Amino acid sequence: MAELEEKKTATPKPSWLRRKLPSGPGYEQVKSLLAKIGSHTVCQQAHCPNQWECFSSRTAAFLILGPHCTRNCGFCAVEHFTPEPPDPEESARVAEAAKSLGLHYAVVTSVSRDDLPDGGASYFAATIEALRAKLPDTLIEVLIPDFKGNIQALRAVLAARPDVLNHNIETVASLHALIRPQASYQRSLALLERAKKEAPAIAVKSGLMLGLGESAPEIRRTLEDLLHAGCEMLTLGQYLQPSALHLKVERYVPPEEFEDWKQVALDMGFSQVASGPFVRSSYHAENLFRIGKVHHFSESPL
Repeated sequence: MAELEEKKTATPKPSWLRRKLPSGPGYEQVKSLLAKIGSHTVCQQAHCPNQWECFSSRTAAFLILGPHCTRNCGFCAVEHFTPEPPDPEESARVAEAAKSLGLHYAVVTSVSRDDLPDGGASYFAATIEALRAKLPDTLIEVLIPDFKGNIQALRAVLAARPDVLNHNIETVASLHALIRPQASYQRSLALLERAKKEAPAIAVKSGLMLGLGESAPEIRRTLEDLLHAGCEMLTLGQYLQPSALHLKVERYVPPEEFEDWKQVALDMGFSQVASGPFVRSSYHAENLFRIGKVHHFSESPL
């Protein structure tokens, strides 16, 4: 218990993680639009540090299957409660919100729904279809849970033909039991490998948080595992403790180290890499996908 309490003690942030929050009508317009339509975003539910910037730029990552998660990961701010039954109208609302925002690239993710037989895969497919109907030229990225290893669930998502299939490995193998106790490192790798083998035309993406106590050799091994599984696109970002109840930051990784890891990943064979303290899976996801090569984000304080 003492060890757990120690891990939940906050560590002061360094200067490079201090940001001035953007303001202006764009942020409020997006927030009001999402509230009016009734769409959830992972930006809000997960306390993403980039939500003010993204909303101000009229972008958002949609969160389907409700705001409550059946899992209780030590790093995640999404609330852990028994979720309500999925809303059959949710897909249509997401498509309407994406159209209202004028999105050319839509990111859709979800909470984990281990209470559903397919983990919510059919709702991902329905949302992709609704987006295609409303916005036929819009690119679609889905950030999916592991569906508890259900191959048929994964196939249902792949059959809907998203442009990018993202599933985050999140952390190195040795930390999974602490950070993702209801997940599995090998299960996540197997999902990525299966996705690439069954739908080679769909780009496969994954991401890691740094600063949770992982070593450099462990990071390198994880990147090798991801590459071997068929992952082409990679994001590396700093873990930020969302509340005093979550795992504490073990180390703040300096921007130059993120730059080093970016080059390591490129040299290993990843085609697209975003690496920096504020990088998240959906942050500037359109830029990362479209350029076809590494896109480095400035992480200097605003």
